[in-house]
Amino acid sequence: MSKTVFQRARIIDPSRGMDEIGTVIVHGKTIVAAGAEALNQGTPDGATVIDCTGKAIIPGLVDARVFIGEPGGEHRETIHSASQAAAAGGVTSLVMMPDTDPTIDTVALVEFVLRTARDTASVNVFPAAAVTKGLHGREMTEFGLLREAGAVAFTDGRHTIANALVMRRALTYARDFGAVIAHETQDADLASAGVMNEGLYASWLGLSGIPREAELIPLERDLALARLTRGNYHAAKISTAMSAAAIARAKADGARVTAGVAIHNLALNENDVGQYRTFFRLAPPLRNEEDRSAMIEALKDGTIDIAVSSHDPQDVDTKRLPFADAAAGAVGLETLLSVALRLYHNEDMSLLRLVEVLSTAPARLFGLPGGTLKPGASADLALVDLDEPWIVSEAGIRSRSKNTCFEGARLQGKVLQTLVAGRTVFTN
Repeated sequence: MSKTVFQRARIIDPSRGMDEIGTVIVHGKTIVAAGAEALNQGTPDGATVIDCTGKAIIPGLVDARVFIGEPGGEHRETIHSASQAAAAGGVTSLVMMPDTDPTIDTVALVEFVLRTARDTASVNVFPAAAVTKGLHGREMTEFGLLREAGAVAFTDGRHTIANALVMRRALTYARDFGAVIAHETQDADLASAGVMNEGLYASWLGLSGIPREAELIPLERDLALARLTRGNYHAAKISTAMSAAAIARAKADGARVTAGVAIHNLALNENDVGQYRTFFRLAPPLRNEEDRSAMIEALKDGTIDIAVSSHDPQDVDTKRLPFADAAAGAVGLETLLSVALRLYHNEDMSLLRLVEVLSTAPARLFGLPGGTLKPGASADLALVDLDEPWIVSEAGIRSRSKNTCFEGARLQGKVLQTLVAGRTVFTN
């Protein structure tokens, strides 16, 4: 078996509260040592030694919200192409949403994803199954069978379940199977034809707005049901200070509630829409600067548990349209870490906490392997130059779709090498 020694790296391992200079030793698929205590232990015979002075080693990122076209939309993204993009961004595990054609709502579709990922993907791909058949919000899927087949969570993806009774039953059944319900909340009637954050800037552009209450009202309903059922509820993507306050109250009440935030709601605000730039039409929409700052604070203090790319590939036909007609969504696997590092370089968040919300916390939340550099763990890790500057360009994007809202952005921090189970799947 291959042996690799990463010497004199800055090791960031939130699972052990570790931020120190040390050595990581990988033997085959496994980490056998990681930390300062391994710094002067010598190297195994025949090992490849890499000097990582000035570089950092982190657990591979675990991206808990990734939309992929396959099956049915392979022209936008395949499991193979998404995995290549993930590896380039230091993502070693991803949770795939069920918004495909057909929907991932049967055992056969869960098995299809797992089989295709095993044959074509360079990173770990874990399918999330639909809460309701066809994502229609009415008839529940077979949680027990889907869980047994390998579904790691239940979600209706981009869709909000309007029926409170269906949501109550879903939370109850998920509780019995030890599963998480991840839900994206937006009241369809309140949001109506809105396409960006409701406010003065939307009025200037002449665009219909989506009020913050459209996210909050169904979220408050879900939190009340989580209290009632004692089910595990995850608010998939919140974007407003009001939503963060609601999550904080539910946690204080002892509800089994967690929350996530999309990277674009941490890094961008409504002004970035500019002159109808459709790559900035996102879900949830970019909010005002006060809400963006509130998301950072909520992530920092633990109100929000994880950050996700919300990778959502869209092709030219759905994006090169008038803003109001364009599809919502942007790719983000490759830029997730580098954009998140803005929070570290701006001193908004410690590096240890940042890696926790991108890796350790999502792995723990969804019961996935990874998110740690502990000896004995699978060697899923990324070697990162925290300071290397680079510019995002369409030509460099590995996703099949190129709809990034960070094109032309100057970023600081780049993945140099990604390992999955000890195998190098990306090197820069």
